[in-house]
Formats: sequence, C-alpha cells, structure tokens
Amino acid sequence: MPQPPILKNENDKGLRLVPDNILSYRDRVPKIHETAYVAPSAVVIGNVEIGADSTIWFNCVLRGDEHEIRVGERTNVQDGTVIHLEEFRRGTYIGSNVTIGHKALIHACTLEDWCFVGMGAVVMDGAVVERRAMVAAGALITPGKRVKEGELWGGSPARFMRKLRPEEYEEFERIVDGYCELGRNFRATAKPVAT
Repeated sequence: MPQPPILKNENDKGLRLVPDNILSYRDRVPKIHETAYVAPSAVVIGNVEIGADSTIWFNCVLRGDEHEIRVGERTNVQDGTVIHLEEFRRGTYIGSNVTIGHKALIHACTLEDWCFVGMGAVVMDGAVVERRAMVAAGALITPGKRVKEGELWGGSPARFMRKLRPEEYEEFERIVDGYCELGRNFRATAKPVAT
C-alpha cells in the first residue's frame, strides 16, 4: 500500500507524517489506499486496511485496536458509523462494493461483497451479511445470525422479511458508483477554509 504523503515545511527532517485523524496503536498503523477518501473528522486507528476507492465519511470511527478491521474496494462507510471488533477474538471484515448507511454500528462481524446495511442498523458479533443481502434501516442483527444472499432483514431483533427485487440490486450499484465519484470529488476539491 502507498505510504501517506510527506508533509514538508522549512524545518523538514524527512519525516513521514499522517493527519491527526489517522492513528497508530501499539505500532499497528492503518493502511489506506491512495485512492481512498477518509474525511478529516473520521478517525481510523490501528490495524485497519481500507481498499481502493473506498470512502470513510465524516465522524466515522474505525478502531482496530486489539484485532483487525478490513474494508475492501469501492465500499462506502457513511457519516457517523462506528466499526469495531471483539477484543483478541474476532475482527471485522467488510468486502468490496458495500454500502453502510449513516450512523450504523458494525461490530466484529462480516459484511460480504455488494451487501447493504441501512442507516442506524446494528450488526453484532459473529453475524454475517452475505453477498447482495440487505439489512434495513434501524435493524438489529443479533450475534451469530446470517442474512443470506438476496434476503432483506428488518426489525429489532431483525428477521427475514422478503427476497430482494432486481431493481434493488440496481440501486445498490447506483449508490456504490455515486459514492466512488463523490469520494474522488472530495479528494480533489474539499479544502480547509481559512477564517
């Protein structure tokens, strides 16, 4: 993975610096692909890897302290989401082309490629959301549950509601493409404003 940019100043000692929101922990340093976008108020800590064209939006926390967090390519983690793990026992594994809605809680679980987790949803320890499955907004996926491919689960605790429709898969793709483009735009144009 490419290293963070070297920030130069008149007293440059050749040190490689990273932004204040990207933190090492016990010598574990996040690995963030150079094409990923991490918003300035998001915090990424420790043993975390983020793949190409993924986006981590404002006020997210990815805390890879006592295990690991892996985020694939072209995945969008929307504002206010918290991703954590089960200390010393289980990491969190998020595939590629995944959408995670605003203020979700993703904890020591697996989200496979092309799945969708709605706003405010909670996915707990050991749960698996399979490829092209959907967790509805506000749903609670309890520990160890498996949301199978093509299923929509909702409620608290969540349960199977129905099979997904072809147009919903098309919407998954539209959202992923849109967030990739938005991330590129933010990388290119979003800058601090002097007051």
